[in-house]
Amino acid sequence: MPTHPSHKSAVWLSGPNIAAGEMAAAIGYTSAVLDIEHGSFDLEALDRFIPVLKGLGLEVLAKVLGPERGPIQQALDFGADAVVIPHIVDARHAAETCRFAKFPPRGDRSFAGGRTVAYGSPDDQWFPDQDSRTRCYPMIEHAGALRDIAAILALDTVDGVFVGPSDLSLRRGRASYKRSEADFDDLRTIAAAARRAGKHWLLPAWSDAEKRFALENGAHTLALTMEHGALMLGLKSAWLATAALAGRQESAADHA
Repeated sequence: MPTHPSHKSAVWLSGPNIAAGEMAAAIGYTSAVLDIEHGSFDLEALDRFIPVLKGLGLEVLAKVLGPERGPIQQALDFGADAVVIPHIVDARHAAETCRFAKFPPRGDRSFAGGRTVAYGSPDDQWFPDQDSRTRCYPMIEHAGALRDIAAILALDTVDGVFVGPSDLSLRRGRASYKRSEADFDDLRTIAAAARRAGKHWLLPAWSDAEKRFALENGAHTLALTMEHGALMLGLKSAWLATAALAGRQESAADHA
């Protein structure tokens, strides 16, 4: 098994693909981001899949369906190590929403017996311990959230931020995300704010440029590849290799 680096390397999964989780764990990935917002997960699948991933030694970051109490609490009750909360529009919205990820008096998460308490009864210390173990990452993908980044990171219910580069570019008036200098300026703002706050920042780092930037700027977790993107890359590579071989054979036949 490879030695894990100081940063965490995540695979981005859009459905309950056990084989993909097994492959990622065997390679040395440390985490899995579950894209519940845009993927094909339902509650029964999450209930079964999260323990499988954790049994493989992967931390589970659940990108929940929306900035609401129900999806946040369900993901944590199923055993997710962190919730990634999309569509946070500003600091006030973050304060209202992120409290659902922490128990009173720190937040307003509702208690449910079950998996997280090993189907027993918690003592008083369990609640602050659970708040420390489970992390809350509001997404920075709105112009207002970027503007309020320092205030969002200052919230006691927030453990760090997760960047949504494509939506952030759209909502900053730049249309599609092109990894432009303006895009990286936004990433620099987020990374610097997280460093000042002493909290995590996380990035979907599909390209070499994003990976390099994230490593140089102390990202806590890099999502290295999407499940669908990795599959497309493998399928395309095999197709192109075969097409090239066939072309060479046809060329040789023409000159025979």
